[in-house]
Amino acid sequence: MNVVRVSKFLSRHLRHAPQDIGLTLDEGGWADVDELLAACAKAGIQITRADLEHVVETNNKQRFALMGNRIRANQGHSITVDLGLTPRRPPDLLYHGTIAANLPQIRAEGLRPMGRQDVHLSSDVDTAVRVGSRRGKPVVLTVQAESMYAEGYEFRVSENGVWLVAEVPPRFLT
Repeated sequence: MNVVRVSKFLSRHLRHAPQDIGLTLDEGGWADVDELLAACAKAGIQITRADLEHVVETNNKQRFALMGNRIRANQGHSITVDLGLTPRRPPDLLYHGTIAANLPQIRAEGLRPMGRQDVHLSSDVDTAVRVGSRRGKPVVLTVQAESMYAEGYEFRVSENGVWLVAEVPPRFLT
């Protein structure tokens, strides 16, 4: 089993396109594990329950949650799901990793979900650097999260520590 290949396959189908493999997610984004394993097999990805548990446990970004016979992605959905996350007061500052080519648009429009349900933010600079590095030389933006919260913006934090917000207007970015 190729762990990276399986993780990417799961990310695609638990976040964006479950229907492509005949999988149905409930309103919270959960899929039945047995149905997922059968759908994987039909798509040519042969994994066992133990393989699936290994991928979930060892994923460096903790992208997935496994509860009993259900699995879901922790965040990053482009399809509508309700993760059931309670709004929380964020730390004073949060961070977003990107690349320099994106800065003109971000300066003009702020951070937008770009096809996802939410903007993803990190609580530390190192994580933001890693996120930005996926597409080139990283640039880390600082988000004035406490100021946003004071103006009524709602923040939530996923099970793996990613902060989520609907948008970040440019005035809150440095």
